[in-house]
Amino acid sequence: MWQKLNPPEEIAEIFRSAPKVVVASTLDELFALSTGTPDNSFYEVAYDVPGKGQTVEATVARVRNGIAVNYVEPYMRRRDPDSLVVGDEDATDKLTYKQIYGEEFEPVRASALEWLKGQELAVFAFTAGQPGMGVDALAIAPLNAGFFALGLAMLQGITPVEELDADFQPKAVLFVAPPFRHTHFKGKQIVVHNRRPDLYEIFSFNLYPGPSAKKGVYGIVIDIGAREGWVAPHCSTVVVVTPYDNAIVIMHEGASGGGKSEMLEQAHRESDGRLLLGENVITGEKRYVTIPRTCDLKPVTDDMAICHPSLQRYHGRMRVTDAEDAWFVRVNHIDSYGVDPSLERITAQPSQPLLFLNIDAAPNSRALIWEHIQDAPGKPCPNPRVIVPRNLVPNVIKEPVTVDVRSFGVRTPPCTKENPTYGIIGLFHILPPALAWLWRLVSPRGYDNPSIVSEEGMSSEGVGSYWPFAAGKMVRQANLLLEQFDQFRQMRYILTPNQYIGAWRVGFMPQWLAREYLARRGNAKFRPEHIRAARSPLLGYALHNVHVEGYQIPRWFLQVDTQPEVGVEAYDQGASMLRDFFLRCLKDFNQPDLTPLGRQIIECCLDGGIVSDYEALIKAE
Repeated sequence: MWQKLNPPEEIAEIFRSAPKVVVASTLDELFALSTGTPDNSFYEVAYDVPGKGQTVEATVARVRNGIAVNYVEPYMRRRDPDSLVVGDEDATDKLTYKQIYGEEFEPVRASALEWLKGQELAVFAFTAGQPGMGVDALAIAPLNAGFFALGLAMLQGITPVEELDADFQPKAVLFVAPPFRHTHFKGKQIVVHNRRPDLYEIFSFNLYPGPSAKKGVYGIVIDIGAREGWVAPHCSTVVVVTPYDNAIVIMHEGASGGGKSEMLEQAHRESDGRLLLGENVITGEKRYVTIPRTCDLKPVTDDMAICHPSLQRYHGRMRVTDAEDAWFVRVNHIDSYGVDPSLERITAQPSQPLLFLNIDAAPNSRALIWEHIQDAPGKPCPNPRVIVPRNLVPNVIKEPVTVDVRSFGVRTPPCTKENPTYGIIGLFHILPPALAWLWRLVSPRGYDNPSIVSEEGMSSEGVGSYWPFAAGKMVRQANLLLEQFDQFRQMRYILTPNQYIGAWRVGFMPQWLAREYLARRGNAKFRPEHIRAARSPLLGYALHNVHVEGYQIPRWFLQVDTQPEVGVEAYDQGASMLRDFFLRCLKDFNQPDLTPLGRQIIECCLDGGIVSDYEALIKAE
C-alpha cells in the first residue's frame, strides 16, 4: 500500500528494498506495534551497534492505560538543547553539519537511507501543521520503534491511507535511524534538518521524541511560516471564564519550563483548600491566598500554535489555533496523588490508550503520572511526560480564538542579599509592546530547567522562545514577531515568573494568580495608582496594589526590592545581571535585515531606555 503515499523516488526505493513495510492508518495499529506484537506486555527496543553489540535504547511496557516507555540512559530522558543541526547550505544562523563535523552531511544521509533499506519499517502519512496551514508529510521508522511512531502520530495526527488521493504530495519526511547516535555522534541526541528544494527532511538519530517528533516537526511548521510570512508561536492558550461569566483569552509563551502547560492547569490547592502563595526560603514563613472558586479554564493550545493570515479577522488583536493533535505534558510537579485531580483522572482512566515517558510502570499495571522513573537512587527524572490527545481534555476549544493578554513566563532563581540573582521579577509586570518584543528575542531559558539537559546560569532560547527548533534566520523571525506587535495594538502584555519571587519559593502560583486577577478585571485599563515603573526598566511596570477576591497581595510579592531579605542593593545587582544578559543576546539581532523599528527598539535598550521610551515606540491602543 505504500504506493498510495506518492513517495519521491529515493524513498520509494527504500520501500522496495525493505524486507517489510507496514503502512499504518490508525493509532490502534501503531499501539499494537509498540511492543512488537499485541500479545507482548514488555519489549526491549534494541539495535546491533558495531563495536557495542546489541544495544538497548528503551523498554516498552504495555499497561492498562496505554504504553509506558523508559530509556536506559538518563541523558535520553530530556531534550538536548543542542540537538538541532542543519545539514543543507540554505540560509541559516544555526551551526551546520559541515561546521560541526568538518564534512558534508550527504555521506551520512546516504548511509542512513541505506540502513533503512535493510530494516522492517513502520510508515504513515500526516500533516505537519494543520490542513491548509501545513504540508503533507511522511514518517519512516524501524518497525521495532513503534512507540516512537505512535508518539508522532498522536502529536501530529495520522492520515488513513485509504483516504489519500493523487493530491497527497509529501513535502516533508521524518527518518528515524537510532543506531547512528552511537556510530556517528558519540551517543548524543542529534536531529539533522536537511532542507532540500522540494522536501524538508528530518533525520532523527535518536528515539527521544522531544527534539524530533515534537520539536522537529515544529521546525517544519516554523519554516513554512517563515516562507509564507506568519508565525508559529511557542505557547499555550486558554479561555479563562470567571465565576461571573466574564471571559478573556490568555496566550502564555516562554522557553522550555516557562509554565506553558501549567497555564492550562487549575491552581494547586493545599489540603485545606487554600492556595500557597509562597514560602520564604530564609524564615520558613508561608503566605496563603483563599479563593473559594477559581475561574473555569477552556484550553486551546498547549505548546505549538499557528497565527496564519487566514485567521486574522479582528482589528487590534490576533487570533491563534492549535498546531497539534495531542499535547506533550510534563508532570514533574505532580509528585503525589491529588496534586492535579483533573489530569490524574484523564491519564489514569483514559478512553483511549496514552503514551507515557519516564514513568515507572510495570507491565499490565496502571501507569500513574506521579510515579516518576529515577535517574539515580533517590533522584527522580525531572522530565516525566504523557501524551494526551486534545479530544480527552475537558472543555477544549477546537476553533481559533482572539487573544486578549499575551503573557511570557520566566523560570527565576531565589534572590537574597547574600546571593543576588535575576530572581527580581514580581508577581507579574505590565510590559509595553516594544519591551514585550525584546523579551521574546532573548527568551531566557531560566533556572533549574526540568525539560532539557541544561548548563548552569542564564541562557537564551532566542526569538519567540522557538528558535532552538528553527533552521532559518533569526532576524527573519524577529521581523515577523515585531510585525505582530506593531499590527495588533489592542492587546495587553505581561511578564510573570515561576519558581521564585526574590526570597519566596512560589512554584507556578504567580501565573495562576495573574490569570485569576486579569480575568476578573477584564479589559479595564490600569490606573496610575495600580502600577509603578519598575526599578529595573526591563521589567516595565510593577503592580502596586493587587486584590484577588478580597485578598490583598503583599507588596513585597509585587516589588521585590521591598523584600527585607533582598533590598535595593541586591535588587540592583540582579537588575544588572538581567541587563547584561539582554545586551549580550540583542547584539545578534542588530543586523542590516532588521526592520528600522526593530533597530530603534534595540537601540533604546542599549542606550538604557526607560519604560516611557518603549511606550513611545509602539503605542498601545
